[in-house]
Amino acid sequence: MTPRDRLLTALHNEKPDHLPAQVHSWMGYYLNTYLGGIDQWAAYERFGMDMVIYTGPHLVYDEKALSRWVHQDHPATIGPGGVRSWKTTIHTPDGDLTMAHSSNEITTWETEHLIKTGRDFALFEKYAPVPTKDWSPVIRDKERLGDRGIVRTGSGGYGQGSPWQDLCTLMGTVPAIMTAMDEPDRMHHMLRVILDKRLESLEKSPPNPSDIVECGGGAGSDTVISPALHEEFCLPYDQEHHAAIHAKSPHIKIVYHLCGGLMHMLDHVARNGADGLETMTPPSMGGNADIAEANRRVGDRLFFIGGFDQQAGFERGTPEEARRLVFACHAGRPNGGYICCPSDHFFHGAPENIQAFADAAKECRYA
Repeated sequence: MTPRDRLLTALHNEKPDHLPAQVHSWMGYYLNTYLGGIDQWAAYERFGMDMVIYTGPHLVYDEKALSRWVHQDHPATIGPGGVRSWKTTIHTPDGDLTMAHSSNEITTWETEHLIKTGRDFALFEKYAPVPTKDWSPVIRDKERLGDRGIVRTGSGGYGQGSPWQDLCTLMGTVPAIMTAMDEPDRMHHMLRVILDKRLESLEKSPPNPSDIVECGGGAGSDTVISPALHEEFCLPYDQEHHAAIHAKSPHIKIVYHLCGGLMHMLDHVARNGADGLETMTPPSMGGNADIAEANRRVGDRLFFIGGFDQQAGFERGTPEEARRLVFACHAGRPNGGYICCPSDHFFHGAPENIQAFADAAKECRYA
């Protein structure tokens, strides 16, 4: 099989010749610190891994809409440890919104959320622009890739991959949970607004030419919210969203991202219209995934991506430990429909551990 055939076979929940393996996006810090500044293409080539290239579209906005939603980044300050911090103001015709960010050499994070009051969300609802997606970067990378692998995109939006995750990013996870519990009608209104903006973007954009698109988000995990909250505030919006994605791009596979607890959400994901589930985070990483049990319960309906403990295997590991963990993942899903992958991003680890990970996956063959 070519790498593309192998990965697509797994995404169709079938058996390839051997276990495919990928990383959950190559982090710039790792590429620069451990691999001499090469890009994701060269990193996959170095380790002889099937390529899963992460690419996004260009977002094209109507100029009139942008004139009513004007970003202004204020000068940054440098704090202890070289942490860079700055504020952003968004100017609208009816008032301003503010947020704040920090970053270091590894990553970026928010220190003040954009939506803090009902008035803030009203401004977002009225003025937040909806992009048209120009898929030319995805088409370019898919042509460059050929049969060496697949191209993966995100589903856009205002946070990560779903209306609930969008809101948790915009207003903070705890405020979102409290609003859902105390003001469910208000929460449903906000989710409807965000979903409608996502659907509008889908409707006016061409079909997504990538092979797989990520939806969901860690804020929907059962280590964050209860199954009852997920069923009310995630499931119906995910179902409508996923149906629209499939209608627009019938060829595409949807993977639902729950980075943490997912065992209590398995049936929800199997009902929400996704084709697969990630990141299968094991207890050693703070999740609760049991690949074998998940396979028994929903393996006939969902492919899996993830399951590899990158802290034990890459960051603190040895080639022998990385190899052992790959074989353990394979044993949990011996019938195919699985891509072995770190459960999340990683920023440290000896390259020889990644090589052992890639080599071990090739030894995990299917009967």
